[in-house]
Amino acid sequence: MQELQPEYHQFKISIPEEFETVFTHFYYAENRSSHSVTKTLLPSYQTILLFCFGENAFMTTQEKNIVEVNKCIVLGPIRQTFDYTLPAGSSILVANFKDDAFYRFFGKAMVSNQGTHPDKLLQDNCFTELWHHLSAFSSAEEKTSYILEFCRPYLQDQDKISKLLSAFESSNMNPVKAIAEQTSQSERNIQLKQKEQFGYSSKEIARYSRFLKAITLIEKEQESGKKIEWFNIIDECGYYDQSQLIHDFKHFINITPSKYVKFQKDICRSGSE
Repeated sequence: MQELQPEYHQFKISIPEEFETVFTHFYYAENRSSHSVTKTLLPSYQTILLFCFGENAFMTTQEKNIVEVNKCIVLGPIRQTFDYTLPAGSSILVANFKDDAFYRFFGKAMVSNQGTHPDKLLQDNCFTELWHHLSAFSSAEEKTSYILEFCRPYLQDQDKISKLLSAFESSNMNPVKAIAEQTSQSERNIQLKQKEQFGYSSKEIARYSRFLKAITLIEKEQESGKKIEWFNIIDECGYYDQSQLIHDFKHFINITPSKYVKFQKDICRSGSE
């Protein structure tokens, strides 16, 4: 994503190999302007941990519910787009959990779509204390390194089924059916495991992956300066027709594909690509 306001900065921070099964990356955004800036965050189907520094940030859901972010919040998996507003002088650092990693930290895969303070999940104030430590660092990279060291003692090992679900790559096979056969378990057991530890079903993530592929192809067309060939995108992503493509865009981000192209400058992606 290109910088569109000279005093608004956003970038991604890569993860050391040691933590590649835990986080996809960290996302940082900072508003150095004299006024509030509002952006739209694309769905990622990841659970995120968001730290806010400076003035409190605000999130607005598709249902127009407004959530104030005081220090830190967790929410997800992020199934639909939401707006976030950074007041002047504020910044956010977002940790994007990968696959079942949030479950391995907190013992649950899903949290309220209105967001929850992570201390409530652990019944401890350790994340409030963590926020105070992070506030002392000047750079996003220093904050990220501190978070990685902080999380190390809390992380549980990934079990066999979750490893298989995380590593499954074939687009031509049903992962639940394939893993059920491989492990001599029922498909129902695998489905329950995925829902419990990942927070979504294989059907949900397949639909999202198709939508994300369409987003990626649109972005590539725009970057190359070419006219967007919608029927090529429909065919390559496996949509039946244009109406199904439009339906998915409205489901995930509440706008049509053509409006996405028009307003893309205001839309950010903190999740995995």
